[in-house]
Amino acid sequence: MTEVRAAAGKVRGTTEDGVAVFRGIPFAEPPVGGLRFAAPQRAKAWDGVRDATRFGPPAPQAGFFGMDTLVEDDDNWLTVNVWSPPGTGLPVMVWIPGGAYILGMSSLPEYDGARLAREGVVVVTFNYRVGIEGFAQIEGAPANRGLLDQVAALEWVRDNIDAFGGDPGRVTVFGQSAGGGSVAALLAIPRAKGLFQRAIAQSVAGTFFTPELAQDIATACAAELGRKPTVADLSTVDPNGLSGAGDAVTAKISQFTDRWGRPAHRTIPFSPVVDGDVLPTAPWQALRKGTARDIDLIVGHTRDEQRLFTAIQGMVGEVTEEQATAALEIFAPGQYPDAGPEELYELVHGDWLFRMPSFHLAEAQVSGGGRAYLYELTWSSPTMGGACHGLDVPLVFGNIDKGQPAMLINGAPEAETLSARMRAAWTAFAKNGDPGWPAYDADKRLTQIFDVQSTVIPYPEEASRLIWQDHTFAALPLISR
Repeated sequence: MTEVRAAAGKVRGTTEDGVAVFRGIPFAEPPVGGLRFAAPQRAKAWDGVRDATRFGPPAPQAGFFGMDTLVEDDDNWLTVNVWSPPGTGLPVMVWIPGGAYILGMSSLPEYDGARLAREGVVVVTFNYRVGIEGFAQIEGAPANRGLLDQVAALEWVRDNIDAFGGDPGRVTVFGQSAGGGSVAALLAIPRAKGLFQRAIAQSVAGTFFTPELAQDIATACAAELGRKPTVADLSTVDPNGLSGAGDAVTAKISQFTDRWGRPAHRTIPFSPVVDGDVLPTAPWQALRKGTARDIDLIVGHTRDEQRLFTAIQGMVGEVTEEQATAALEIFAPGQYPDAGPEELYELVHGDWLFRMPSFHLAEAQVSGGGRAYLYELTWSSPTMGGACHGLDVPLVFGNIDKGQPAMLINGAPEAETLSARMRAAWTAFAKNGDPGWPAYDADKRLTQIFDVQSTVIPYPEEASRLIWQDHTFAALPLISR
């Protein structure tokens, strides 16, 4: 067993394959009772030695996706986990789980930090509030409570990580999907300034809401319970019951397309809110103004982002001309080159939600005077027939044989070599700011391609780049009430 004295008290973890592991350390007080819907409050000190051998429970999760069985009867939602290899003054990598802002838990086996830690970095993962608890626009509560939880976790890292062998002055925050969108948001959040020096944004979710849109969605969720979206009305509702109200709206979200627009078409009820306070502007606008010019950034996407969702919906080989045309009309800023229905459908959806938000984040960072490194994962999943959304997660963590994303790898022998290459790049960036390929610039557009044969070439998605070059990724509005 391994003991460390953190700021709030001693914790006892375990040693696993030469790495000290600590799980379930509170970084904030449970956000329940009088703290329900409040900004996170620093965890109180404890006496004695706290057991840190088990993950803390996640915040209430969306049951609509069949994840409700993971919700435990415990209010300590806001906890961190640390994987610490031998050494001191080591670079730190802080992971933000994705999950469409309605799911997200650090206890999933695909997020085990041991293999990354053995590359010589301290790895930190944590839970944050999602769904209504974390992102609904509630009167009397601060906006973006889930993002505030992330800031609080980073403050815990600043104040504690040296005790675990990490250097608080060399922190890299990284995340994928909604986690990548969160990384983008943190780059634009004033109160996150100075809490990390580098960032890796994988498959950046491009949805950010205006307060009006978020308010209307929150009103619909509260109405499921016969309530109003206020702290007074919702704070007495059982958290899991409140999560169920979000599930009910999600299940019938197609009824709201005339009011909520593209998020309703893509079943996205929650996203960060550009509220003018916690998040003053959308990340792309902030980076163009130079807000994050002192933070080095890796950003990229998979080639076939939409393929995962097409498969989940049972639409592979089934996309019709009408569905492809509708995708063009709803999501695309211009016409695409000739393509079959399925290819067109996947290109448009993938570009709108992940590929172009990621690419434009690199462009914004460079135009604002910062440094960015761009990549694309093109290796095809044996089970998906493409480089689908989420394929990068097991490759980056090295957990190619455990957790749900392992099905995307399906034992492919080349995956281990590719994973080693990506782990080396990510950890080298955390150590010295150089992932091993040239920085992006608007003229050459050099991009690291991760595949069986990796290479550096000009950004390969030229057709999409030209179609989206004048698009502004601004906060999504409420269309009508």
